[in-house]
Amino acid sequence: MPLLIRNLVLAPGEGEELLRSALTRRFSIRDDDIRELRLVRKSVDARKKPQVKFVCTVRCLLADEAGFLALYGTDPDVEAVVEPPRQTFPQLSHPERILIAGMGPAGLFAALRLADYGLRATVLERGKPVEERTRDVQAFWARGELDPESNVQFGEGGAGTFSDGKLTTRVNDPNIAYVIEKLIAFGAPPEIGYLAKPHIGTDRLCTVVASIRRFLKQRGFDIRFRSCLTDVVSHGGRIGAGIVNGAEEIPCRFLVLAPGHSARDTYAMLARHGVLMRQKPFAVGVRIEHPQPLINRIQYGKGHHPSLPPADYALAYNDRATGRSAYSFCMCPGGVVVAGSSEEGGVVTNGMSTYLRNSPAANSALVVTVGPADFGDASPLAGVEFQRLLERRAFAAGGGGYRAPAQNLVAFVEAKTGGRIASSYRPGVREVPLGELFPPAVTETLRDGIRFFDRKMRGFLTAEATLTGVEARTSAPVRIGRGEDFQAVGVGGLYPAGEGAGYAGGIMSAALDGIRVADAIANQISAQGGSSI
Repeated sequence: MPLLIRNLVLAPGEGEELLRSALTRRFSIRDDDIRELRLVRKSVDARKKPQVKFVCTVRCLLADEAGFLALYGTDPDVEAVVEPPRQTFPQLSHPERILIAGMGPAGLFAALRLADYGLRATVLERGKPVEERTRDVQAFWARGELDPESNVQFGEGGAGTFSDGKLTTRVNDPNIAYVIEKLIAFGAPPEIGYLAKPHIGTDRLCTVVASIRRFLKQRGFDIRFRSCLTDVVSHGGRIGAGIVNGAEEIPCRFLVLAPGHSARDTYAMLARHGVLMRQKPFAVGVRIEHPQPLINRIQYGKGHHPSLPPADYALAYNDRATGRSAYSFCMCPGGVVVAGSSEEGGVVTNGMSTYLRNSPAANSALVVTVGPADFGDASPLAGVEFQRLLERRAFAAGGGGYRAPAQNLVAFVEAKTGGRIASSYRPGVREVPLGELFPPAVTETLRDGIRFFDRKMRGFLTAEATLTGVEARTSAPVRIGRGEDFQAVGVGGLYPAGEGAGYAGGIMSAALDGIRVADAIANQISAQGGSSI
């Protein structure tokens, strides 16, 4: 039986091949007693600066397991592994193709899971393949030439493709291992299987999603780009077809709706059909950039080992008087701030980093919670209009051309002007008092939060940092109502999925939701007598 051994320590600069000797020293066993050893988790422990270390968990097979457990079985760092049953998927067939709208993590993993069952689907993506999409995004960043259908939000891979590719999640789901294994199989770096904070990076993500597309096509999936779900047809409370680009009708009995959090026209279409949607709280704010060496010194201490990875942080502040929170979000060590607009006349910021995280700056969203009381309207789409208002204010403040408003961090906190601005955002920035773009309650909570963050991370509040706005697409502003069977309330066969539907908050959680939806569809087909192959 395999064993898990926790809390084996490596110093920075030590290779993983030294884990065998760490295990033999810790438990007084010989090297030849270890038949197999595999690293399953590795995290940074920076509690004693600058003596930062890596803490590892290994999975191993020992020659004398019984003897080892007799000596060390009560050690809290030793655990016998009970192997989970191997996942099996009954092979099903269905006379009508399933329709999937959206090729972000939810849509892609719904498709991969359906393929496990032997099922096929038509997959719609309003944007372009990732290779073409990348060229469109680069043109936008360089020259401010926005393609509303091919940008950071829309296109193969979804919004997460142009991000850090973080896979951390608070969700405890047995399918996390499935997602990791699939990503590695399609080209993600193998270390995402054991790092405590795994990430892929935009450059690697682009190749991964292209590999998934090729696999799905080999399995008989019909992949259609530049194909937007513009309407749906229902009969007797059940989905009957999807309308593509306002013209083509595709009959379907099962429609996975995974549009992403920026598909505002999709929300409007659903509202016209009376599909149950509710306002959902989200958060708005700015992107902050610090020199990465500064964040490294704060987190690791002076004189830290140069082989340590670029440091990150996670910060949160709660104003008990107002109930609002400010927090860091989507932190990108060694990254850049990017233009994420998908509508003409609106400025949206986001953060991105490559696999190597080798930019000289660290960036993160600093955002404040907002909710229905801020939206000023009972409409399910009031949150969309709240986002749009902020984005248009930012566009106007930036002076057009999708330049973004920016401000020195100290100047923002002190409600002044001036100070150094150093933003990696393209097409460029313009100095603006950022506090004027937001409702006063948001601005004040953000300022209070930054002061609090500086008490947690001394040096965070510095004139070396720049804020760029606005960050308004932290999550979907609506939640599409669905039941325990994952179908939309009152519309059988319509399966809202992922972040755009209001049921996820990142690459991993969106992928997991897509898997759950695919399993629900397979169960439905099986219950209806879908034949096994």
